[in-house]
Amino acid sequence: MRRLTLRPNLVDFFSNDYLGLARNKKLYSLIDRKLSAQTGNINGSTGSRLLSGNSDYVEELELFFAKLFKSPKALIFNSGYNANLSILSAIPQKEDTIIYDELIHASLKDGARLSFAQRFSFKHNDLKDLEAKIQKAKGEVYVAVESVYSMDGDFAPLLEILELTTKYDAHLIVDEAHSTGVWGEKGNGMCCHLGIEDKVFARVYTFGKGIGAHGACIAGSELLIEFLINFARPFIYTTSLPLHSLVTLKVAFEYLEKEISLQAKIRSRIKLFRSLIEGSKILSPLIQDSSSPIQVLRISGNEKAKAAAAAVQNNGFDVRAILSPTVKEGEERLRICLHVFNTDEEIERLVKTLVESL
Repeated sequence: MRRLTLRPNLVDFFSNDYLGLARNKKLYSLIDRKLSAQTGNINGSTGSRLLSGNSDYVEELELFFAKLFKSPKALIFNSGYNANLSILSAIPQKEDTIIYDELIHASLKDGARLSFAQRFSFKHNDLKDLEAKIQKAKGEVYVAVESVYSMDGDFAPLLEILELTTKYDAHLIVDEAHSTGVWGEKGNGMCCHLGIEDKVFARVYTFGKGIGAHGACIAGSELLIEFLINFARPFIYTTSLPLHSLVTLKVAFEYLEKEISLQAKIRSRIKLFRSLIEGSKILSPLIQDSSSPIQVLRISGNEKAKAAAAAVQNNGFDVRAILSPTVKEGEERLRICLHVFNTDEEIERLVKTLVESL
């Protein structure tokens, strides 16, 4: 059974706060100052966007996101889960087909289950399997992937996938949850970093990771956004984000634009960690290939993975085990997340502890 736990006073090597914005006191002060200048419903939004929960501020923020993400339109959602649930449950119709990478986030899989469309998975990052599935598909075809995968930290081969979806007139949906803030000019994600944003049907940006806040948005065509406003049930039937969350998002992206060196800083942390791991005879066979902040050490078996995590935690580091059935049996692992606030000394001590624990 899963249990809620607290592990205070441990060095954070597990949260998704890659750029440290969730704990940034300077950013907190900027948000507080901006919020104090606002008027109206400053504590809650009072309703859904289609009723009393809309505002000038949220519409202006959507224009800001459309420009940032180089998209005709953008639509804000309460969370990445809600956004992913919305796009796959609302857009594909009964005669259509959804094809998704087997390792996509549960929210996309749940959205596909709620759709009336046929759905198939393809082997992780396997272009041949993807093409075979597309060739068998009926109706409009929607291909869903993540730019950076949350459990392995690896990248989707977006250019090659886009080549396939273009070849077969399929629609590519990219979940940018773990690339938002960390890649792209001003933190606008991997699709913008690769210059393919105008060729992707829809992009989902989540703000609870690299941006250190809450909420999400979908970037796409004007027709797509209008359709979601009218048919995406997780958008229609929920109270919208409060003003504080909206202000936090605007100020966080403005702050990141001025402090874009945070991207270089997180890359230096990744480089240090990888060099230390690859220099270890014990750890190098266990490490997954990843140049993202998500680093994975494979330790097969739930009990072995839990024991390894406990040993590392007992030495002062918050590292968690990811167990089956969250991942496939035999692919259990320690999932280590690197952050700009992790010092060189902390990273060195973590690797030393891992060597001693494994």
